[in-house]
Amino acid sequence: MRIPWQNYEDVTVVELRGDVDGESVEPLRHAITEIVAGPRVGLVLNLSEVDFIDSPGLELLLWVRDYCRQNRVPLRLAGLTENCVKILEITRLQEEFDCHAELAEAVKSFA
Repeated sequence: MRIPWQNYEDVTVVELRGDVDGESVEPLRHAITEIVAGPRVGLVLNLSEVDFIDSPGLELLLWVRDYCRQNRVPLRLAGLTENCVKILEITRLQEEFDCHAELAEAVKSFA
């Protein structure tokens, strides 16, 4: 699985699609370690095309949060679908992330 990303000046946006699940763990972990190794002002995970997040996917999001904190790279989540919002609410993880309704809003929040 290839994880697409693009840079908006010093902010990197990672595009997630489909399900964030056990199959996504290693490709996303590899992509995040590669992205964070470079000079970044911030990282945005765009979840606007994510249908479902299972428990390994939630653990992965928490790993991304922790890895970004360790490397002093602020993290934002953008475009969460209604289903993803419910999953974060049910698991009480919504407060663990800086979430933005729109991708542009998340990218601008680093300015």
